[in-house]
Amino acid sequence: MDPNLRRTIILDNYQNPTNKGLIEDEGYIKLNTNNESCIDEFDFQIKIENNIIKDIRFDGEACAISTSSASIMIKTLIGKTIDEALNIINNYENMIDEKEYDSNILEEANVYDEIYKQPNRKKCALLSWSGLKSVLIKHNE
Repeated sequence: MDPNLRRTIILDNYQNPTNKGLIEDEGYIKLNTNNESCIDEFDFQIKIENNIIKDIRFDGEACAISTSSASIMIKTLIGKTIDEALNIINNYENMIDEKEYDSNILEEANVYDEIYKQPNRKKCALLSWSGLKSVLIKHNE
């Protein structure tokens, strides 16, 4: 990916994150994620109806990588079934861990395909995705 395009996508999602701000609605599953090694901490709300992710919202304080990653994750997963979302998350985790993955399903999340070059940023890029994965697995049981 072109470095300027990568930077633009990350900055846009950091400065104008998708669905930032929580709402009062009992129909949402709540989740808190944090990174012990830095300030990154998010509260998420996930709405699932008929096995489809209808909405994901978040709020909190975090670095540019964590915030933009959360925003991109939200755009990528809303409208997907739980199984589709888990497949996307698994591919994303594989990309971050330098394993085989399908870049075609990751959409904008491909901007993190070189984050492995900065090992200390991998947790930032994974924070939201790993947290949501745990909710989806639990919901799927």
